[in-house]
Amino acid sequence: MDNLLYSLNAVIPVFLIIVVGYVLKRTGMLNDEFAKTANGFVYKITLPAMLLNNMMTCDIRHTFDGAYVLYCGAVTLTGILVVWGISRLFLKDKSIVGEFVQGAYRGSAAILGIALVQNISGNTTMAPLMMLGSVPLYNIFAVIVLIFENGEKTESNQNGAGQRQKKIAGSVKGICKNPIILSILGGMLLSFFDVGFPVILDKTISSIGSLTTPLALIVIGVGFEGRKAVKKIKPAVAASLIKLVIQPLVFLPIAVWYGFSADKIAAALVMLGAPTTATSYIMSKNMGHEGTLSSSIIMLTTLCSAFTITGWIFILKSLNVI
Repeated sequence: MDNLLYSLNAVIPVFLIIVVGYVLKRTGMLNDEFAKTANGFVYKITLPAMLLNNMMTCDIRHTFDGAYVLYCGAVTLTGILVVWGISRLFLKDKSIVGEFVQGAYRGSAAILGIALVQNISGNTTMAPLMMLGSVPLYNIFAVIVLIFENGEKTESNQNGAGQRQKKIAGSVKGICKNPIILSILGGMLLSFFDVGFPVILDKTISSIGSLTTPLALIVIGVGFEGRKAVKKIKPAVAASLIKLVIQPLVFLPIAVWYGFSADKIAAALVMLGAPTTATSYIMSKNMGHEGTLSSSIIMLTTLCSAFTITGWIFILKSLNVI
């Protein structure tokens, strides 16, 4: 019961902030122009600031565990590629493949992760290592998937080849210029060389980064369209099942079999079973996608994760692995 209450306290406020954004849109206080401007602000300013700050605090040199980081990276990469392949085969509407893939793999490791790990295992030492193995891949592949999966159809093989070349070139360019990728790489380098900012600058970056979650959630609520969301309920449910149930079911036993400690398994559970991050909506909108499916997945996984995470905690505690 304590775990259920904690999970509810952690995720229900996230859902309620989305509802606040939706209500403010309906009352006319906020509008689509606000959502468009805020999307760009979160994507280019607050989210990079948050990720830079998170990566800088990883303390790579002192807490680094190569086997665990490799596990997190391998699991993340495998999950992304498998979901991407399956979605290309089975989704009839190819325009939603990018949003489906991102929503099915990209958990809220950076935003909710540390708080959840603290509650489950009692310390957060392994949370930065989990983020180091997963968050860079989350963001790099989000850029790649959203660039490649834009639902465009080609009229001939020659045109198709030309489009693929353009997409590859655009993907490389997009990764090199993407503010999310640059902030992660910059934070990792600063952490590795133990470079810190002056207190004034550090607090400024931290304060700007702290705007990311509430602002992103408000934007989701403002942009949420109920009628469109209902039409996409089936892929939203499928992506939510992959995120909250299938990924932990497949990959957590590997962590247990390998013999990782309780705090590492707790961090792995958060990586695999946390709700889809609100920033997936921001990236979808900023890279030319509709965003309806992304917002639906975020809302579903947020609501359901209180119960699924509690269930996984119960199972892992029953097996004496956390």
